Amino acid sequence: MRIKCVICDTIHNLDDNLPLAKKLRNRPIHTYMCDICHDRISENTVARMETGNFRFYRTSPQMDKEF
Repeated sequence: MRIKCVICDTIHNLDDNLPLAKKLRNRPIHTYMCDICHDRISENTVARMETGNFRFYRTSPQMDKEF
């Protein structure tokens, strides 16, 4: 299965029997992000969290009080 990263538009090949390939094929709302882009975004997120100006909105209010 050929897939394209939503951020960098590189085309990757996945084995048709992998769970990720089945998820992308059966549920078109799910998108694929390559490992390079995923790592870059996670590193930038961690760096922004360390500045103290970044707030996770998915966390509970109880966790926000700890920081």
